[in-house]
Amino acid sequence: MKLIIVNIWMLLFFSFPWESESIPHSDSFSGLADHSQWNQLLKKYVDNDGNVNYQAFKKDEKALDAYLTNLAQSEPNATSSTSEKLAYFINLYNAATVKLILENYPIKSIKDIKKPWDKEWIKVGTKLYSLGDIEHKVLRKMNEPRIHFAINCASYSCPKLLNEAFVSSKLETQLQNATIDFINDPKRNVIANEKINISHIFKWFKGDFTENGSIVNYVQSYSKIKIRNEAKIDFIDYDWRLNETK
Repeated sequence: MKLIIVNIWMLLFFSFPWESESIPHSDSFSGLADHSQWNQLLKKYVDNDGNVNYQAFKKDEKALDAYLTNLAQSEPNATSSTSEKLAYFINLYNAATVKLILENYPIKSIKDIKKPWDKEWIKVGTKLYSLGDIEHKVLRKMNEPRIHFAINCASYSCPKLLNEAFVSSKLETQLQNATIDFINDPKRNVIANEKINISHIFKWFKGDFTENGSIVNYVQSYSKIKIRNEAKIDFIDYDWRLNETK
């Protein structure tokens, strides 16, 4: 009789639909990319101005390779949120750009590398992407113009390389801060009430910024200086020198 009772109890226990929340899930189990290693590298080799100590970073290139391998094996899927996808591809773009520089270091400019944005070498799952693919075919298709102030092209006129990884849990704050910082940075944009001298980014990707108004309207949304709607627009020459710490 005791044996029968025990067997019935075990049958009920293992067939009961226990809540899945009672079982902890790690990021690796859920398929989410882990950006902590990239975060550590950024804090170690990138200063608050977004400049990179490439010479020192070169010694830690294997850690960067490991992070890129991790990303290749943790691509977003149908269940990934928009913020997870944005964080993934922004970090991938920035990490791959640093890798490209390290492979060709020392150089004076990313443009010294032959077709730096066209070569398909960045692995995501079973596919290979170029930097241009990630920017134009993935990130720009996500209808989030602030990505232009989050991705970095290893040059002084580019938006700063943030010295922390982008993560989905605080992506909105990170994108907002990056946009405000870039637009109000006098090294990259000179803003006045009557005239704005702004980055060529606003010229190259005008369509991304003007879906709901003009370029002036977009800049005004983040500028600390009030701008007239009729303000004149000019574009600042782009400095393609390597964003290296001095």
